Order: sequence, then C-alpha cells, then structure tokens
Amino acid sequence: MRTLCSSTLIGEFFVIGFAGLVAMKDPDLSMSTVWTVCGVAMALCVLLCGLITRPGGVQLGWALQIALIASGFVVPVMFFLGAVFGALWWASVHFGRKVDEAKARFAAQAAEGVPGEASTGAGAS
Repeated sequence: MRTLCSSTLIGEFFVIGFAGLVAMKDPDLSMSTVWTVCGVAMALCVLLCGLITRPGGVQLGWALQIALIASGFVVPVMFFLGAVFGALWWASVHFGRKVDEAKARFAAQAAEGVPGEASTGAGAS
C-alpha cells in the first residue's frame, strides 16, 4: 500500500505546485497566501509518504483529497483534478491493501513450508 499511496501523493505534490502557479494569477489572492497554503499542502503530501502506514495516515490522506477537491473554488480545474486524484487515492488504498494481504499470505505459506513450492530444487531428479 505504501508504494501505491506514495506515488499518488507525489503526483499530487506536483499538481498542487502547478495549481499554485495558476492561483497566483488571481488578483484577489496575495502571493504569500497562495504559497503558504500550497506549501503546507505540498509538505503534507511529502510527510504523508512516510506516515501512510501509521495509524491515521490513510485518514489524513482522505482529508488531503477533500482539500484538493475544495481547492476547485479557487482554481476551477482542481474540481476535476481533485476528483481524479481522489479516485487514484481510493484505488491506491484499496488495491494496496489487497497486495499487502497477498504478501502476508505468501509469507505465511513460505514460513509453514508449503510442500511443492520450496522442494522443487535439487531433490527433484
């Protein structure tokens, strides 16, 4: 799960940075406000890459997805991009957990010494 979620978060890192460049053109927003908000969101993306397997990491990731969609009120294309990354986040969490479960199952089978898997070596002749 960590690899899939981290890949999604790094993609979001860049999208947030580019959205900051677009938002900077809005005359109603100060540059310091735009880059403070974008900087915090970008830092959160990077921090979440390391925290994703800890308790609350996935929930914090969902909060980031909601914030990304809500940023569409400032940069309208972010409604679409936020929804795309929300779907990617769901897929990363869902399929990442399935991969983790499969890895744990295979590790347990290897630890039990399932016949036929480990014994195909030298004694098969």
